[in-house]
Formats: sequence, C-alpha cells, structure tokens
Amino acid sequence: MSGPLLLAVESSCDETGVALVEDGRRVHANVVASQVALHAPTGGIVPEVAARAHLRWIVPVLDEAMATAGVTMDDVDAVAVTYGPGLAGSLLVGINFAKTLAWAHGKPLVPVNHLEGHVYAGWLLDPGEADKEAPPFPLVALVVSGGHTFLVEMRDHLDYRLLGTTVDDAAGEAFDKVGRLLGLGYPGGPAISKAADTAVAHDRVFPRAWLPDTYDLSFSGLKTAARRIVARARTDEGLPADEREGGTLADPVVAELAWGFQDSVVDVLATKTIRAAEAIGARGIVLGGGVAANAALRARIAGEAEARGIAMVIPRPGLCTDNGAMIGAAGARRLAAGVRAGLVLDARPSLPLAR
Repeated sequence: MSGPLLLAVESSCDETGVALVEDGRRVHANVVASQVALHAPTGGIVPEVAARAHLRWIVPVLDEAMATAGVTMDDVDAVAVTYGPGLAGSLLVGINFAKTLAWAHGKPLVPVNHLEGHVYAGWLLDPGEADKEAPPFPLVALVVSGGHTFLVEMRDHLDYRLLGTTVDDAAGEAFDKVGRLLGLGYPGGPAISKAADTAVAHDRVFPRAWLPDTYDLSFSGLKTAARRIVARARTDEGLPADEREGGTLADPVVAELAWGFQDSVVDVLATKTIRAAEAIGARGIVLGGGVAANAALRARIAGEAEARGIAMVIPRPGLCTDNGAMIGAAGARRLAAGVRAGLVLDARPSLPLAR
C-alpha cells in the first residue's frame, strides 16, 4: 500500500459505518448498516433505539468490512472514529468500540469531527476507480445534511474559515418536515426529490430567506410557509375542514408542491455557494452531506460552477450520506498532522467544525 491504512468508524446518528481507507483516498471497504426502516414508523430518529441498533450491528459491520478489504488488524495503521457532533448514545457506541480496537491492537486512535468527514468525502476514490486529481485549493465546501448546513472556505488541508451557517434549522430537517406535511413519509429528502421529478407544472412558488449581506442560511420560515401553502392546497382541493391538516392530496398536486419546496431550498443553497466561491476566488467547490445526494442541487451547482470555470467535486450519493469512508479520509489528514487521542476520548454531541 502507498500510504497508511485506516480503519474508520462512524456512528454519530442512525448509520453504523466501518471502512478501510488507504492514504485518505482509496476506499478498500465501506460497509454501512442503515436504520431508515427502523425509524420510519416514528417519522424520525429515536436516539435510544438508534444507540441499541448500533450495538447490534457494529461487530457484523466490522467483520464484513475486514472481509471485503481482505485485511486483518495487523495491516491497519490507525483507527479513526467520529467523536461528534451527533447523538450522545450513538457516538458512545462507536467511540468505545474504536477505543477497544485501538487499545487491543496497539494502534493510534484518531478523533474526527463528523462534519469534517463530510467535507473530506470529496477526496475519496472507490475500489477500482481511476486516480483523479484531488479537489483544488482554495475551495468552498457546502455541507448540507439533516442536522447541519454550512459553507466553509479551505485554503489548505485542515484549514477552515466558516463563511456561513444556518441560523435555525438544517436543510435536511426541513426536507423531513415538509415530506411529512405532504404525506411522503421518512426520510423526506429522497421522497420529495422523487415526487418533484414527476411534476408537470412548475408554478408553485415557495419563499426564499436570503439574509442579505451574509452567507448564513435559514429554513425555519420556509417550513412555516410550507405548512400554510400545503393547507391552502388542501382547501383548494375541496377537502373537508377536518382533513385540511392531514387530508390526502392528489399525486399531481403533491408533485408540484414538492417541486416548489425543493426549488426554494436549491436556489438559496446554490446561489450562496457560487457567490462565496466567486468572492474568495475559489478554484473548486466540494459538496457533501446527505442532502448533497439531491439530484436537483447537484445539477444546479455543477452547472453554475462549470459556467465559471470552477472545478466541481460531488461524491456519489452513497458517500454523501453518513459512512465510515469519509471518516477515514479526514482521519488520514489528522494522523499526518500528528493528531492522536488517548483512551479518555469521549463523545462530543455538539461542537463546531475543527479549526
């Protein structure tokens, strides 16, 4: 192998991920056990249920990752693990598992910020994928997920300057809430995207919170507006008064509303990302986080970046959602910088992106 091989563990929320990543780029295995079906009946993540599911799946996920990569712990140079932000119970499972592996096999333990992992997903190469240039500096990274939405400038590895962040709700959380309003189920992001693709009319206009003279973002007001717009659509459809909060809309109407909501979110995210890239003279843009799997967002930012001669790096959808490989990519940079954690490492449910 050309560089250090990291075993990386991700358990910040509802995905149990273990990966083997070489030199911060080449993925040799990336196994994820998803809990989407487990939390779908409640329409959102139940922290205690999530933590118990991590306990159930983390050893089988490790075994599958090691078998897929064809390695043993003797081949591993370090263990990287997400230490926050996230759900405390979920984080504790992954951290204590990683600490045990590191201690038992005498490997360095590298703590990784979950948000930093989403940024570094842009450096990953799948097994068998041809080598390609790494994202060029300086760059702007947009991370959009269920719990976080922010823009950062990177002049070099591990060098971050926060440009803007959500002042209230994350974009992914807004997708989930509006998905439930439209009766599309959980998770809302993929369901809204699928419904929006079937929209024939594109005349449902949702408001945009531009927050002038800043790169900050806001989605709370959009959720409130969505509730009113959906209620008005139910009235227009002639639903009885007692069904206007939860009555079923016709599929074409749901599709139009889904398109209008998605267009609002995509418009603000893309516009602010491109403005930030132009302002700092960025050579590249990196998109990460679960919402980065949204096809409309990917196409809009990629198109505008190409028109301006800015390199666009968007991981495939499976690397946008939570996974161990992104933790391995960021962990390799931390390892090279001399970052190590002792066995006192603990969960950090809430913390800023590491500076």
